[in-house]
Amino acid sequence: MLKKRIVGNWKMNGLKSDLAYIIEISQQAAAHPKADVAICVPATLIESAAKASDIMAIGAQDCHASHSGAHTGCVSAAMVAECGAKYVIVGHSERRTDQGESNADVKAKAQAVIAQQMCAILCVGESEDHRNSGNAVAIVIEQLNLSLPDIDNLENSLCVAYEPIWAIGTGRIPSLEEVAEMHMAIRQALVVKYGDSGNDIHILYGGSMNGDNAADLLNIAHVDGGLVGGASLSAAKFTPVIEAANNA
Repeated sequence: MLKKRIVGNWKMNGLKSDLAYIIEISQQAAAHPKADVAICVPATLIESAAKASDIMAIGAQDCHASHSGAHTGCVSAAMVAECGAKYVIVGHSERRTDQGESNADVKAKAQAVIAQQMCAILCVGESEDHRNSGNAVAIVIEQLNLSLPDIDNLENSLCVAYEPIWAIGTGRIPSLEEVAEMHMAIRQALVVKYGDSGNDIHILYGGSMNGDNAADLLNIAHVDGGLVGGASLSAAKFTPVIEAANNA
């Protein structure tokens, strides 16, 4: 059984004045050692957050697929690694939708992250229309297969985050049975792609996980942790999720 992994995604939130929250959450991570805890902060905070947290890993929310070049406003995987990032989120639904990122873009970014010896958190998920169509599982698995990196050594270098797009930030979640079905399908796809190593990849649930529902979600087979948005912005809201992971 994989150790539960909880990753906070601060999205476009956070200034240096908010580093006190990083310290508080890091202390909670130290107090709950049966869970792996990380926070993915804006690029402007990565170095400061990494210095403020000697227990909890810090991650980035995106990177460019290229190592360097004429890409104004972008940052490379090497740049965020140099700042102290251990994780990078790639293919979040907000970037796929708002920035028009394709599966090929996401795959290239994941490979760039892994080349820098960080862990790529690769996001996949369906819209509400896709869910209502009855084809959610097939749609997500197709997206996953087209986004997965071609790599040989998987050791701690890849996570998959299933994020039902319609549940993000809404407080709504799929039924526990629907979550179980999707995570099982993702596991099967990972094993087909990577063989037995596919069983060692964390599959995170990423749609409105919070202190009220974390325990139920984390006790579903193949839910190996969570990618947490709004509930990760303060220690008070994030701690119950960490506790649920520690106890799962």
